[in-house]
Amino acid sequence: MLDSAGKRVGVMKNVDIYTDGACSGNPGKGGWCAILMYGGNEKILSGGEQMTTNNRMEVYAAIAGLSALKERCAVRLYSDSAYLVNAVEKDWLSGWRRNNWVTAGKQPVKNKDLWERLVQLIEYHSVEFVKVKGHADNVNNNRCDEYARAEIAKL
Repeated sequence: MLDSAGKRVGVMKNVDIYTDGACSGNPGKGGWCAILMYGGNEKILSGGEQMTTNNRMEVYAAIAGLSALKERCAVRLYSDSAYLVNAVEKDWLSGWRRNNWVTAGKQPVKNKDLWERLVQLIEYHSVEFVKVKGHADNVNNNRCDEYARAEIAKL
């Protein structure tokens, strides 16, 4: 549907985002990557941190990918991180938020700063998280892993 200016209204773009994080040592040097795909186009984002954890890089990759979108989108986000996918799909996030960012085991939620930012992004976009097997036959997950590891090598 188009408005009077010819701009689409009410229809979100469908975007696929593949993400991965990597760490050399845990904690240690870390890298992340997000590959955004829309309409035959692709954008690759990557970066790294000197001292981090693998889980932080996994969550950060998702944040970077979603943050790069310039408008609300319907997103299918692929990740090999059980930590990331389960937190959303098994609704751990709701429990953490309800319990003031404390886990069921009565411990502070790790990476709270990243989870809070991710919550904002998944509340804005329509996001489906899809768990893929890491280091297997998913070409784009493997590409993300290569970029994330390349970022580590730069540090």
